[in-house]
Amino acid sequence: METVNIDIVSDVVCPWCYLGKNRLEEAIANVAGEVQVAIQWRPYQLNPDLPPEGVDHKRHLAAKLGGQEAVDRAHEMLEELGRDVGIAFDFDAVKVSPNTLDAHRLIRWAATSGPAVQAEVVRLLFKANFEEGKNVGDHAVLLDIAEEAGLDRPVIAALLPSAADKDSVGQEIAMAREMGVSGVPCFILDQQYAVMGAQSVEVLTSALREIAAMKAARPAH
Repeated sequence: METVNIDIVSDVVCPWCYLGKNRLEEAIANVAGEVQVAIQWRPYQLNPDLPPEGVDHKRHLAAKLGGQEAVDRAHEMLEELGRDVGIAFDFDAVKVSPNTLDAHRLIRWAATSGPAVQAEVVRLLFKANFEEGKNVGDHAVLLDIAEEAGLDRPVIAALLPSAADKDSVGQEIAMAREMGVSGVPCFILDQQYAVMGAQSVEVLTSALREIAAMKAARPAH
């Protein structure tokens, strides 16, 4: 069975990234037994200039999307799409637009405990932000998520206030931009093929099957 490696470039405050994550999980379930999939989460910041404490979410979003009506329309559509893949978006609960640098540092540290732990940290971050209205820039929230995912709380508590990996995360984000990633989610399959945006489950399922078939057809070295 062929393995397809996927680097997911995403930001934890991007609703389309949450949607893309759950759609990809459905696609992976569709190819179970045919294709192995290995996932690595990569950082991206939609709003890198926000202060560490974040800003008022509703004002920030209205300014970004061009008014409250546009925000309401987008939220209505996302809520409907979310229901199809088991996401209970609660946009009214979101009070703060956070700076996500520390959340990305946590995702990076989780990778050292393996892909399952990293995936769980990512899931909990999306859920905290979009379904529970928690501020994922807040260290107390990040510590609770780290502990729930099985990471060592005292270790994370020591790392968060430090500058550990701030530069590394920043460099990864800069590298993604240099590669031409201007929006997220971006799924990079086998470091060669980029699938942009929260594509449908069908599109993602086909992409996995096609790449696995191409790999299987390559002559062995």
